[in-house]
Amino acid sequence: MKLILIRHGEPNYSIDSLTEKGWREADFLSERISKLPISAIYCSPLGRAKDTAKATLRKLGTEAEILPWLREFDAPIELGGNEKKLVPWDFMPGYWTKQEEFYDRDRWFDNDLMKTGPVKEEYEKVAAGLDELLLKHGYQRDGRLYRAIPGSDDTIVLFCHLGITCVILSHLLGISAQLMWHGFFIAPTSVTIIETEERMNNEAFFRCREVGDTAHLYVKGEPVSNAGFFPRQPK
Repeated sequence: MKLILIRHGEPNYSIDSLTEKGWREADFLSERISKLPISAIYCSPLGRAKDTAKATLRKLGTEAEILPWLREFDAPIELGGNEKKLVPWDFMPGYWTKQEEFYDRDRWFDNDLMKTGPVKEEYEKVAAGLDELLLKHGYQRDGRLYRAIPGSDDTIVLFCHLGITCVILSHLLGISAQLMWHGFFIAPTSVTIIETEERMNNEAFFRCREVGDTAHLYVKGEPVSNAGFFPRQPK
């Protein structure tokens, strides 16, 4: 089985849609994705993800199933005082690298700051939604691996977001979500591919084949967007 995770195009967050560049990215992406043998397409309920999927769905003449848990990871945390609520991954390295629990796959949400919001609960909701989806396609979670019951050759596409993609990878690969959020940048319309390895009868483990691939932009001469990334600025 193959999962294809796609981040939405360059976002215009003010209207929950795409920038002019984002619409171009989505069109170039559709030329790539529409050529694949896709079994099913799932999408976040947020506008920027649905807009990214439109060109692909139009080319394929199909519709996407909307999955509420595929929306951007929604677990705001509190800094206290007059500070506003924050997403649970936008930390400076001088802080998060000193938090030992952030490096633990089973304890990263036990940090005091994480506990100010529904981080663990939201993570578990996403994990449950993902496992339910995988079971629909023939794979049942069993501890830290999956059972092929009966398994399948399906290729499914998920149009979603940077944060939630990292959560999905965290659950499938057994890596702290904090390490995924801070260690991996997944560019707008990039393609991440995870496929089952089934070397033993009835045992399956999802292995990452590509992370954040933007070849469809490269071949069109379209620059990769830095939306969500903070590169070094010229002095």
